[in-house]
Amino acid sequence: MDNTKRICLWSGPRNISTALMYSFAQRSDTKVFDEPLYAYYLRHYPEAQKYHPGSEDILRVMENDGGKVVASILTASEKPVLFYKHMIHHLLGLDKSFMHNTVNIILTRDPYEMLPSFDKVIPNPILNDVGYRLHLDLLNFFRENNISFTVIDSKQVLIDPQKILKSLCGFAGIKFDKAMLSWQPQKRLEDGIWAKYWYNSVHNSSGFIKYKPKKSPFPSHLIPLLNECIPYYNELLKHAL
Repeated sequence: MDNTKRICLWSGPRNISTALMYSFAQRSDTKVFDEPLYAYYLRHYPEAQKYHPGSEDILRVMENDGGKVVASILTASEKPVLFYKHMIHHLLGLDKSFMHNTVNIILTRDPYEMLPSFDKVIPNPILNDVGYRLHLDLLNFFRENNISFTVIDSKQVLIDPQKILKSLCGFAGIKFDKAMLSWQPQKRLEDGIWAKYWYNSVHNSSGFIKYKPKKSPFPSHLIPLLNECIPYYNELLKHAL
């Protein structure tokens, strides 16, 4: 392997992963990539094509072969730091051994706050849509295979972005750059073709939005899923920065 830092953010949906991608994009030494495994996921999980907005366009414009995507991750070298924003459920059955050669970050969020947000775009989600069990499976894979990783919680990022970003940069072996704390409120060329369905808030932002607890009543139809997610989330928090 070369000296390129290849950072893989393994996120669940609605976890401020796009804001983190925008943050890393402010670094002059970094190129960011938006969910390169999305088409692979849709191709190999046809049921998701029925409810993921823009699925036909995603399959048309992106590489569908997960192996080729992984090969591109391991060989790309456009800049010293490459930041890949991934959704954890996009992995499906891919061989995860490539993660020995990437910097691995798990990004999670309190399901009490995440599930209502996700439900607004994809109604009535199931456990495999939202990542908590898959995150814990990945964490256990890292531990069993002696692969370094860290976990961050989106709430803590919003409470103190500089503290968490400094810790992440230290973990990745790169210097913290204050430019990561703000950006212009606009779209980015790196945005996936699905941005129009998901990214409105980050397009209108100029940095990490200050954390505010949710005040709306939790939707009753999501309570069974919330109860499924909480034990996984609590286990993830034991490893969080």
